[in-house]
Amino acid sequence: MRAAPSPLVCVRALSKHYPLRHWWGGRGSVFRAVEDVSFDVFPGETLGLVGESGSGKSTIGRAVTMLNPPTAGTVAFEGTDLATLSPRAMRRMRRRIQMVFQDPYAALNPRMSAGAYVAEAFRLHRPEMGRAERRDEVAALFRRVGLDPRLAGRFPHQFSGGQRQRICIARAVALKPSFIVADEPIAALDVSIQAQVVNLLQDLQEELGLSYLFISHDLRMVRYLCHRVAVLRRGRIVELASSDALYGNPVHPYTRALLGAVPVPDPAAERARLRAASAAPAPAIPEGGVLTEVAPGHWVAASKPEDHHP
Repeated sequence: MRAAPSPLVCVRALSKHYPLRHWWGGRGSVFRAVEDVSFDVFPGETLGLVGESGSGKSTIGRAVTMLNPPTAGTVAFEGTDLATLSPRAMRRMRRRIQMVFQDPYAALNPRMSAGAYVAEAFRLHRPEMGRAERRDEVAALFRRVGLDPRLAGRFPHQFSGGQRQRICIARAVALKPSFIVADEPIAALDVSIQAQVVNLLQDLQEELGLSYLFISHDLRMVRYLCHRVAVLRRGRIVELASSDALYGNPVHPYTRALLGAVPVPDPAAERARLRAASAAPAPAIPEGGVLTEVAPGHWVAASKPEDHHP
């Protein structure tokens, strides 16, 4: 019997708090953006993180990559607690951990050409590379993400939104990372371009063996792309399961309401599915919001009355 693979990324009890100040300048209470979040990402897996705006999705993405370190909890990459690394060691670790942001134009430097932006990853992390070698690597990356290498001399304002996101993806995969946090990478794109970018992410995953934390509010794309899905509600995970289990049998009331808000080609069939799920007997879940395994690999938190509506 084959042993279960070890997680590539292991997040335990992650919390992120922000101090609030009174209008007169004194210290106030604390805003708990994320509270006690735990999950794993396995090699070659795409874990989707969904929830309404303000639920803490992007906060988790930045905390996992240590761009905005968590207030409490641990983030372990291949068994190494990232919070214990020195700045120099964390810089070396960033070769393995990358991020793709929601707004590709804001992520790009308007004063740098697209080729220089991608080549900067080699300049910072592989200084031994010569200029000609960097140029060849950039050309290969442009072709890999579906761009003409002759466009490398152009500046961000000369590209479309989809092309800009492809440039950002080329920069993210330049150093052959193992883990990428994709924070709403298709939200700012046209629908026709969204599918192209998602297919590109899938192709790169198969080619390079990447693992993704895919943050999105587009539940249809999440179902298409992700192996497992975590549903976030007010900074806490309320349900975590495989994509088929979550969409086929949502247990938590918030998950049902969230899925019920997705437009589908056959509304009658979808309403019937949700009514059947609502009529199913609720599993015994302890109070306090603790995740409980109600089926193999299907975890659900205790629900409260306000959880029934997003």
